[in-house]
Amino acid sequence: MDDATRKVVDSLPHRTGRSFEEWSGILEMSGLQKHMQLVTHLKEQHGVTHGFANAIVLLHRERDTETSADDWVDAQYAGAKSALRPIHDRLVEVVRAFGDDVEVAPKRTSVSLRRSKQFALIEPASAQRIVLGIALGKDWGDARDDGRLTVWGGMCSHRVDVRGLDEIDDELVSWVRAAYDRC
Repeated sequence: MDDATRKVVDSLPHRTGRSFEEWSGILEMSGLQKHMQLVTHLKEQHGVTHGFANAIVLLHRERDTETSADDWVDAQYAGAKSALRPIHDRLVEVVRAFGDDVEVAPKRTSVSLRRSKQFALIEPASAQRIVLGIALGKDWGDARDDGRLTVWGGMCSHRVDVRGLDEIDDELVSWVRAAYDRC
């Protein structure tokens, strides 16, 4: 379990009145299976906020899996996406060089890059490209007319589609470094 997830789990008793183990038991007893059914159950029947309900359900559903972080990355780059793995590995190598405080946190479909908070996200979007989300902030004014760095929604304000190792150039590294420095 990564540090951010551990913090969420550790805060559950104080923030929700129950430990993760207690919440997991409640979910088991509900008999519900689908993610949103479980989230709705926690919200409507137990007054849990959406964010905590979603986190509890995600952790509950993954608790029995013995999938390691490395297994998740391997699965992301299996089959048709295997040619993208060197791009992923190079991006991680570049970001780790920023400092010892970089946390690489693989999930099922992406890899979160964090410092005190997430500053970038690597996601193999198709067999031809990786989407690199970068949390530069909405006030960042360097979106490009050529479409390389584009405005994106969510936790990452911008994105870059990366199709080859040669696209991990000084300019791209400077954008990711700027996001890292903001954290």
